[in-house]
Amino acid sequence: MPQFSRSLDIYQGFNFKKDKQSSVGFVTKLELGDVALAADQTSIKDPEQPGQNIGTNVVGVLSHYLWETGTTDAMYLSMQVSVSNKTNLSAKLLTDWTNMEVTFGYVVYEYDPKEKKYFKSNWTETDLKGILEKSGDNLNLTVADDASTEVQSPKNFTLQVGIKPQTLEQMVNMATGTGKNLSKIWGITADA
Repeated sequence: MPQFSRSLDIYQGFNFKKDKQSSVGFVTKLELGDVALAADQTSIKDPEQPGQNIGTNVVGVLSHYLWETGTTDAMYLSMQVSVSNKTNLSAKLLTDWTNMEVTFGYVVYEYDPKEKKYFKSNWTETDLKGILEKSGDNLNLTVADDASTEVQSPKNFTLQVGIKPQTLEQMVNMATGTGKNLSKIWGITADA
């Protein structure tokens, strides 16, 4: 089965330059159990309209995204988050984690060399509902202790998470180029 895997340019995500054509991505919402991470990264530029900010603040700038594109496959996100989000999540990781539900939204942009402009290559119109993935007894969720050195201002930390779909069908939008859109289902509705 095909996969959608992208390494994304953190520097370009924080400091967008319209003459550079590397892929970028953003997490627009992320609630992990009882921890709602703040959308506190501001002044993020919209690659489709480089002179303007994307219509909302973001939770994190993506460095990597992976989905094997199967309806029950996990999504893996690696992103840079603020000091505040790192501190709140680190504190929660030191306690018992009972609420495994995840609500999240994201967008990945790529450059179309034929059309000479950016397009959304993977995104959600509505928030996705998932469950934190576990590996044995451990959650597939980490946040770095040390700040990233790739972008030093604003100070940011790497957060990595694996998310399995909840038992409901949800839509993920994808594109292979400008105007070459398709949708895939993530999750399966359970029989009553």
